[in-house]
This record gives sequence, structure tokens and C-alpha cells, in this order.
Amino acid sequence: MYEWITVFSAWAIPFIIVFIPLYAAFRKVPVYETFLEGAKDGFGTAVNIIPHLVGMMVAISMFRASGAMDMLASLISPLLHQLGVPSEVLPLGLLRPLTGAGSLAFTAELIKTYGPDSMIGRIASTIQGSTDTTLYVLTVYFGAIGIRRSRYALKVGLFSDLVGFAAAIIICLYVFG
Repeated sequence: MYEWITVFSAWAIPFIIVFIPLYAAFRKVPVYETFLEGAKDGFGTAVNIIPHLVGMMVAISMFRASGAMDMLASLISPLLHQLGVPSEVLPLGLLRPLTGAGSLAFTAELIKTYGPDSMIGRIASTIQGSTDTTLYVLTVYFGAIGIRRSRYALKVGLFSDLVGFAAAIIICLYVFG
């Protein structure tokens, strides 16, 4: 079974890349022209979301530079310590909903410092895969299509991140602890 999954995963993307244009050509779809039309639409969307991205990046930078993230982490850290959770992963839980690149860099630093097979490395990797960049998603995608009231989406997204963070820790402590 393992070999089959390995072979399937190695060939899945190349198959899709070859299959879709061939299928479109078989259906008499002008593949290249359709691709160019989509690229033009994508460029327009990218230009429209730039102000939203800049605003989000400024807000994230202010949050980190002000020391608010460190203060929040120091308030929550004693509770996590009593639960047996390594406090080193807490900034990742706070950073992940804000920025994907920043949280990935933080995860890489944790893995470099503690190792990929350490409990901290395993928890950080699982958090990275179990949570999303909620504020980025709301800012970019909602901003791109003009949604202004994202109150419920924000609450649900942040709650989902919290559940993903907790589940990653609980599962790693159970499986590897």
C-alpha cells in the first residue's frame, strides 16, 4: 500500500498538468487563448488586492514591533507550561493566523534550533499544517471581491485556528509524548 501511495503521489501532479490541456484540446477549447484570458484576469485581481496586502502587512508589523505579541505570549505561557505544552510554540500559534511567510520562517527556526524530531519541531510542523492564515485570507480574498462585513468569518476563522492549534498540540503529545 505504501509503495502505491508513493507512486501515485509522484505522478499525480504531472498527470494533471498533462491531462487538463489535452482534455481541453480534445473538447476543442482554445487552450492557450483561455490561459491568456485567465492570466489577464489574474493580473487585474493582483493589482486590486495590493492595497489590502499593504494594510495587512503594516498592521502585522505594528503588532510585532509594538511588543504586543511578546506580551500576549508571556501572559499565556504559564498556563501552557502547567499543561505540559512547550512555550516555544506559542508565538507560532499567535503568528500563524497573521502571516504564512512569517509563521513558516518561525517554524523553520524552531526546527533548526530543536530539530525536526523534537517535540517542539513536531508540534510546530503540525501547527503549520493544521491552521491557516485567517487574517491574510480575509484581507486578500474578501478585499478582492469587495466583501466589507467579515465579522462572522473572522470569528469562525480564528476559532478554527485555535482548535487547530490545540488539536495539533494534543495529538502530538499523545502520539509522540
